[in-house]
Amino acid sequence: MGLTSPSISIVLVHPEIPGNTGAAGRTCVALDMELVLIHPLGFEISDSRVKRSGLDYWQHIRLAEFASWEAFLKARAPRGDQLYLFEEYADRSFYEPDYPADAFLVFGCETKGLPPEIVEAHRAQLVGLPMRSDKVRSLNLANTVTAAAYQAVRRHISL
Repeated sequence: MGLTSPSISIVLVHPEIPGNTGAAGRTCVALDMELVLIHPLGFEISDSRVKRSGLDYWQHIRLAEFASWEAFLKARAPRGDQLYLFEEYADRSFYEPDYPADAFLVFGCETKGLPPEIVEAHRAQLVGLPMRSDKVRSLNLANTVTAAAYQAVRRHISL
């Protein structure tokens, strides 16, 4: 199995639940993606619940941490076509884009989503996972990360 370089990054903005971050990290290892965490976090990275969810894969995660969204933007300087912000109320399905091999898939915290100022600044980059039922308000962060990650790499991965 191989991916074209550079790889797609999963960006979690202010994650609150260690198990979701651990599970997202495990997906990153499986797909050779970087995990980017934007502080503040709702837990300590050393939290055993993070590592338990990532199982024994945590040591293999390519992890980058930034003190703020602004610090991330300054350090990484992503192009507009690299950013895909996942929000439940997006008008565009995550199936639509042709994700570049160096995309940043950006997810907000579990209880609030992305901060409004980030959404406003990047409204054209919003995408969402369609849901057929109106009985579910949102999906679990770790599940959404995994679905989005596999969709984003489908053109860049082979068995």
